[in-house]
Amino acid sequence: MSQILAQRRARTAAGQIDVERAIAEVRGGRAVVLHDGATRIVVLGVEALDADNAAQLEAAGQGSAKLLLSAPRLRRIGLDRAEPGFVALPQIEPKRIRALAFEPNARADAPVAALSPILNGALELLSLSLVAPAALVLSAPGAEILLPGLLSVALAHVRAYRAARIASLRIVGRAQTPLEGAPNSEFVVFRGGEGLRDQVAIVVGAPDFAQPVTVRLHSACLTGDLFGSLKCDCGDQLRNSVRLMASNGGGVLLYLDQEGRANGLSNKIRAYDLQAQGYDTYEADEALGFEHDQRRFDFAAEMLKQLGVTCVRLLTNNPVKIEALKEAGLDVVSDHRILGRRNDHNLRYLAAKRDQAGHLLEEDR
Repeated sequence: MSQILAQRRARTAAGQIDVERAIAEVRGGRAVVLHDGATRIVVLGVEALDADNAAQLEAAGQGSAKLLLSAPRLRRIGLDRAEPGFVALPQIEPKRIRALAFEPNARADAPVAALSPILNGALELLSLSLVAPAALVLSAPGAEILLPGLLSVALAHVRAYRAARIASLRIVGRAQTPLEGAPNSEFVVFRGGEGLRDQVAIVVGAPDFAQPVTVRLHSACLTGDLFGSLKCDCGDQLRNSVRLMASNGGGVLLYLDQEGRANGLSNKIRAYDLQAQGYDTYEADEALGFEHDQRRFDFAAEMLKQLGVTCVRLLTNNPVKIEALKEAGLDVVSDHRILGRRNDHNLRYLAAKRDQAGHLLEEDR
């Protein structure tokens, strides 16, 4: 039995390595092969499509190319869709493809069909890679011959990757790190849980883990946390949470690498550009092909458990975080608002979070 378990672990580890290599390829703008049994497709993120590789892909695809688009993007281009779909591409025309994938005011110009499991897997691979959710796919049998050297990854490994990362979550470093207003603080670094990125827990003060612990799940915001952007309230929430913990018996702040509601920094900045054109924060994400919130918090709950936290007082305005911790088996004894300053630049952003995502921005309980 131990030998069988060891073999399974080895296969799981090998599968994770394949997915991580595929993520690197996708982020580098290169195509990969996704396979499921005898079915094999070539996948390229539309972000990387240009005139040079379009000609090569045209020859390899032999008329089999498809453009995969997420449900939010299909809705944005005028279709009433709850699921992703694809447009058949008799020819690979970069201008048309990029318009369908990215232009805010584009409209569907061809029928859209439902995705098979392997095509859904292609979009999942793009999501793991933090690139825009639009894929160019080739299914011609000879495509790999004409596109030599492509990395290959199994659909089963892509599907299993997120759960495998949570299972591999572990502490890789910790040290006392005094903060302004909270000199007795410790940074605990976790590896695993979410893609290839490290996550951080900041233990403020000396909380009693046998009692309910004040906790905040804070998604990283480069623009707000570091540079003080006026477009959001993230920096205020971060610093106010640490101060509150330091003056009230301590707590744990999880600093989660989920920039732009897990869309990635580049897509967040693209969304900012659309906001400057009049879109609100959720409309901008939808125009780029994203749902209102891509984040998952199951791995955050596992971080808390590894620290010994089982019962929490949660600092949040987001009801999704409350339910996520409850679903993960933590006892959420209370939840409390953590508010930032309002200004002329973030009023619409805050209103959208309240009205479209149900954030609790007024009352405390």
